[in-house]
Amino acid sequence: MEAPPQGYRRNVGICLINSSKKVFTIFSASRLDIPNAWQMPQGGIDDSEDPKAAALRELKEETGVSSAEVLAEAPYWLTYDFPPEVREKLKRQWGSDWKGQAQKWFLLQFTGKEEEINLLGDGTEKPEFGEWSWMTPEQIVEHAVDFKKPVYKKVMELFVPHLQ
Repeated sequence: MEAPPQGYRRNVGICLINSSKKVFTIFSASRLDIPNAWQMPQGGIDDSEDPKAAALRELKEETGVSSAEVLAEAPYWLTYDFPPEVREKLKRQWGSDWKGQAQKWFLLQFTGKEEEINLLGDGTEKPEFGEWSWMTPEQIVEHAVDFKKPVYKKVMELFVPHLQ
């Protein structure tokens, strides 16, 4: 697998779909202090961790979901830059200064029951999100924060054969 660009935090993105081809989204007003900011699950890749393993770990940590199977993987890293105010906040929070995130995206099929979804996660991490929803691919892009919209649009294009 090719390496992500220098200066970007290695990250995975998870496009989790249900049997109706709707995409799982999570919401937290407190996350980046951006109102009405919905996003797909995502998270950092630990040192020497395989991106696919990171995607499954992050999904379980953030949502409690372990009933999912990988359908597809983006063939390359997608990047977005942090706006200056977000970059400053994250610099203080993480203790390192990243330009943005380089993400390896995975499409997963949710194979469990909705009762499994638990935004308290698996108990290993502090909960980050307060609400969840199933959305159409178009709604996902529409409700994403501006700096993530181009990546979300590209993710939907890459996974479109599975979303119809």
